[in-house]
Amino acid sequence: MRPTDVRDPEYFHKVVDCQYACPAHTPVPEYIRLIAAQRYTDAYMINWESNVFPGVLGRTCDRPCEPACRRGRVEEEPVAICRLKRVAADNKSDIRDRLPAIPKAKNGKRIALIGAGPASLTVARDLMPLGYQIDLYDEQPAGGGFMRSQIPAFRLPETVLNEEVDLILDMGVVTHFNTYVDSLKSVLNKNYDAVFVGSGAPRGRDLNLPGREEAADNIHIGIDWLSSVAFGHIDSVGKRVVVLGGGNTAMDCCRTARRLGGEEVKVVVRSPFAEMKASPWEKEDAQHEGIPILDNHVPKEFLIEDGRLCGVRFEKVKAVYDSDGKRSLVPTDEEPVVIPCDDVLMAIGQENAFPWIERDIGIDFGKWDMPVVDEQTFQSTNPQVFFGGDAAFGPENVITAVAHGHQAAISIDLFCRGDAVDQRPPPGVTLVSQKMGIHEWSYDSAVEDDVRYVVPQADVSETLLDRKKEVELGFDAQTAFREAQRCLNCDVQTVFAEDRCIECDACIDICPTDCLTFAVNDGEEEQVREKLKMPAHNREQDIYVSEDLKTGRAMIKDENVCLHCGLCAERCPTAAWDMQKFYYSVTKAASIL
Repeated sequence: MRPTDVRDPEYFHKVVDCQYACPAHTPVPEYIRLIAAQRYTDAYMINWESNVFPGVLGRTCDRPCEPACRRGRVEEEPVAICRLKRVAADNKSDIRDRLPAIPKAKNGKRIALIGAGPASLTVARDLMPLGYQIDLYDEQPAGGGFMRSQIPAFRLPETVLNEEVDLILDMGVVTHFNTYVDSLKSVLNKNYDAVFVGSGAPRGRDLNLPGREEAADNIHIGIDWLSSVAFGHIDSVGKRVVVLGGGNTAMDCCRTARRLGGEEVKVVVRSPFAEMKASPWEKEDAQHEGIPILDNHVPKEFLIEDGRLCGVRFEKVKAVYDSDGKRSLVPTDEEPVVIPCDDVLMAIGQENAFPWIERDIGIDFGKWDMPVVDEQTFQSTNPQVFFGGDAAFGPENVITAVAHGHQAAISIDLFCRGDAVDQRPPPGVTLVSQKMGIHEWSYDSAVEDDVRYVVPQADVSETLLDRKKEVELGFDAQTAFREAQRCLNCDVQTVFAEDRCIECDACIDICPTDCLTFAVNDGEEEQVREKLKMPAHNREQDIYVSEDLKTGRAMIKDENVCLHCGLCAERCPTAAWDMQKFYYSVTKAASIL
């Protein structure tokens, strides 16, 4: 194998698993250490620079960072990364003096943003400090997009959303709320220098089943129903409610229905329970509120009595998998199941709808009638038009939309300056030793053995009576400190200097996970992985290979099982090992901090 090039910023980036898994690449260990030090405002700004909505995401993020957390390799549960983010947001001081300055003189470039969701707001946040004039169009009366209309207030209080949306709008964004854009051509005709489409996936999927038309008054598309609730157009529901679907929207629908008068609310899903798309914690919260989830039921008919919906008939199925793991739902031939109901909420998926984009303005459309968008630059086939969030590649989540917004803002800035949009600026990277003394480090290297702490919730008897009462209460300062201590500081890297190593094997002896090996590097990667003290079978993680040492051996480390505990560096008599903090910041269009 070739020796590892630690000068490549992506090598150590990949080792910080939580940050690497985050679509916006938030420096997770850095802000967790700041929370442990009760430097909440500093921790908030680290988040704000990357993910823009720390208070929102600290409550609602899909948490792709947590399954990647290295803590999950030594214990059952990862660090509560998402909920620690909320701690920073809830305890910060006023940050307005830390926000980027907005130049009084504009740069002469005008940008239109269509949709006021997280992707568009991120574009505005990144471009406003560069002097762009931003016009924001949205059919809703306030900013936030689906964060406002689809996430219930008992999960995301309006005050939290308003604060973080207003931080961006108050930069001088010109808002056009209550304005539905019905023609992209008309927007382009206003002589904008670029247009960003962040309109989300506004159409919920329907089911064409017998009885659908006759029961139309009591069958609701989930995302539209949630929006109507959020804006006060709906304040009640029938006592018996069936929610169709197994994603997070279905969980929001069923929990909202309980708060609007639903006494018998059931979630019914086609797939097995374990394969539902909803996050595990979302399913747990629904069940905690007394909502049963019935899996392996396929809806077949809406039942009508006296001209009104009275129930849904289901066919029971079982999941069968072929040799490639592809799933089929096969009928069990049991008697059909009839579930009585007064209302049905359908949350079976979302899709994009672009009837307002003309087909003669240079934008190509491909599969599923989606615009053809470059995955790196987010530019469409009309070079003046960019897409992001759910509008670009289909429904995802808030943090992915933020990541799209950052990259689209870079492209828009490059495009408006006449530069090539595919020539991306490099990320910001630092790698600095944490050594303070012979056995002293500037970070806490002890590996805490505490299990994950549970976030307290308000009593269900209170939360079910008020749809705006927040369910989760968040960590207090003491619990947040203990949870933060579970972080393994994966961004503090073990960096090896060949010229200092005397091959005494002291690091080998002290390593608690046997991740280090001195061996002859004389084969392909697969062979080298097998000859380690503990064979490195996880190909998703790299192995760190040094240059050849004086004996002809190389130092080889399995990054997959290293705990970043620093014992190798403490034990090494020549300081061949050093603990160096790696800070990786994805490039933004604007210099935010």
